[in-house]
Order: sequence, then C-alpha cells, then structure tokens
Amino acid sequence: MATQRHEIRVAYEQRSGTLSAPRVRRVVAAVLDGERTGPASVSVTFLSGPRMRGLNRRSFGRDRATDVIAFGMTHAGRLVGDVYVCPGVARRSARRYGATPREELTRLVVHGTLHLAGYDHPEGAERERCLMWERQEWYVRKLTSGES
Repeated sequence: MATQRHEIRVAYEQRSGTLSAPRVRRVVAAVLDGERTGPASVSVTFLSGPRMRGLNRRSFGRDRATDVIAFGMTHAGRLVGDVYVCPGVARRSARRYGATPREELTRLVVHGTLHLAGYDHPEGAERERCLMWERQEWYVRKLTSGES
C-alpha cells in the first residue's frame, strides 16, 4: 500500500477505546489507494460525545452525538479532508450490531474516508443497499479479516 503521497494525521480528543494512530493511517491509506483518489491530506480526530454533539449541531443542525462526520474538498489537485469519529457512539453501535468495537471504529474510519472520496448514501432502509455501503463493507472485511 503506497502511502507516501498521502499525509494522514490522527488526533485524540478522547483516547479511550480508539484505534491506534498507525492502524488509522493504514485504514485511511487503504481506502484512498483503493479508490484511486490521488494525493490526499486527511486528518482523523476522535471526539468525545459532547464534542461530537456540538459539531453535529453547528454543522448540520442536529442536536445529538453521531458516529462519524466528514468534510472534504479538492485543493490544488489534492484531496483534503477531516474525519471526526465518536468512540462512545461507536461502542453502542458495535453492541447493537454484534460487531467488535475495533471493527466498528474501522467501519467509521472507512465510512468517513469514503465520503471524502466522493461517495454518499441515502438515509433510511436504502442506506445498506447502496454502492457506498457495499464498498464500506468490502474494506471492513479486508481490513479486519483474521482479527478476533
């Protein structure tokens, strides 16, 4: 996986229950390379529930914590973006869907990175039948195979 052309930064406002920085970089790079985005500068930040709620409220007018938010654009031929992940919401989702916390956090990093790469999804029941969901789950299987 060629990551020299990508700049991937990882920040932790909340460290508990998160993925390691090297793991996050591998996940982001795998998606960027797999989607052939070209050079990219991406930051991934793990936020507490209250901070994620505030970001969601300011950005989208939704007054609740959410699992992942991504903002991206292309600047001078380079994909530039920020992905925000809330480990607390991820843990609840993992329990609800029978996934490990590590798998769910990987899913959210993949999901946010796919948004940066230009994917989107409908809301509701169609969400799990769209191309973005298929790509997301393919990456999650690839990146978590052999883990317990």
